[in-house]
Amino acid sequence: VQLQASGGGLVQAGDSLRVSCAASGGALSTYVMAWFRQSPGKEREFVAAIGRHTSNTWYEESVEGRFTISRGNTKNMVYLQMNGLKPEDTAVYYCAAGAIVDRRAARYDIWGQGTQVTVSS
Repeated sequence: VQLQASGGGLVQAGDSLRVSCAASGGALSTYVMAWFRQSPGKEREFVAAIGRHTSNTWYEESVEGRFTISRGNTKNMVYLQMNGLKPEDTAVYYCAAGAIVDRRAARYDIWGQGTQVTVSS
């Protein structure tokens, strides 16, 4: 499976943005899917995850209530809807696929290339 993230951009604080992750070469439904983000000088951090066969979701505390992870109807898309964006949300956002839900990036085997999200104040 190969992942391709898209949808990033430059927005103002308070705006909304949806980033997408498209898969090719396999079905995302067989994986736990997650979004991570990384800003300059910082480690890649967990943002959100969604279970394989359920709608169970997990979020990093600072995005809880603002961000929503979901799977697309085609089963080969995963989305991260981001509302109420803040300047501190500025980062490169990566989608990742793995076998189990984990907040550690090292537990995910497949990564997309990342999409830049910049939030101006």
